[in-house]
Amino acid sequence: MASKTPDRQAGKHTLKDREEVAERLLEASLRHSIDPDRELDWDSPFEDGKWFWPPELISLYGTPLWQNMSEERRHRLARVEGAALASIGIWFEIVVMQLLLRHIYDKPVTSKHVRYALTEIADECRHSMMFARFLTKSGTPVYPVSPVTQNLTRIFKSTSNTACSLVFTLLCEEVIDWMQRVTFPDERVQPLVRGVTRVHVIEEARHVRYAREELRRQMDAAGRLELRVTRAVTGELARVFVRSFVNPEVYPDCGVNRRAALRQIRESEHRREVLRKGARRLTDFLEEVGAFDRRGRRLWREAGLL
Repeated sequence: MASKTPDRQAGKHTLKDREEVAERLLEASLRHSIDPDRELDWDSPFEDGKWFWPPELISLYGTPLWQNMSEERRHRLARVEGAALASIGIWFEIVVMQLLLRHIYDKPVTSKHVRYALTEIADECRHSMMFARFLTKSGTPVYPVSPVTQNLTRIFKSTSNTACSLVFTLLCEEVIDWMQRVTFPDERVQPLVRGVTRVHVIEEARHVRYAREELRRQMDAAGRLELRVTRAVTGELARVFVRSFVNPEVYPDCGVNRRAALRQIRESEHRREVLRKGARRLTDFLEEVGAFDRRGRRLWREAGLL
């Protein structure tokens, strides 16, 4: 039964009742959950001349390397970057599922809050299978995160506090979500890619709401030490995210020099603007709930997210 405790103020902001938030999200899940295996047309061939990712979102767009590429090579880069994002998406979904399970481990098992977390885990399972099926269909390599990131994340997902877990979740969800919202209405893009991004956007909106409401609650209840830890980790997560966002192996796979590509991406104001736009709603929210300190802001600026 949902708690009848009224909403209470957390500084300037109102903390919503946890059970009431979960109940609304469960109702939305009933109305808007999608089975990608049934809803998407997996059998139709890819269309000649269509992009696998909007060109403006490709990491090298607007750089000297991009200007000197043939149109065929640009399309190849779009295809493998799309594969890299699907690969990191699977990695991310698996990490989030483990973080959610840790979060609800000692929560009341009959609560709506726990029930929604399990519903989200079911969503993430479908998303991971959808991305894997897309990778198989696209005929591209799988681009995992680096071994260093893989092992650091193994430690993080086993030891992080709830607030840090939620910051990680929101960082990965909201930047990619912004890119997918640009992608799915874009008629230049392959219909299957648009379908995959549409499914993900619809369902991730609920996940973002759940994570934001819970992060507000965690930050409001955190003691001084937990706040310091959360702010320190928030800063470091920006570097890990941007470094992992596109696997550098995509460049030699397209006949592009990796060092030159990485240097030009670092120097690209267009790329930094894309990342800033993708992170803008999140950075505003993290400022609002107090997840940044001075060092964290500096690290996010250096990463191109602020």
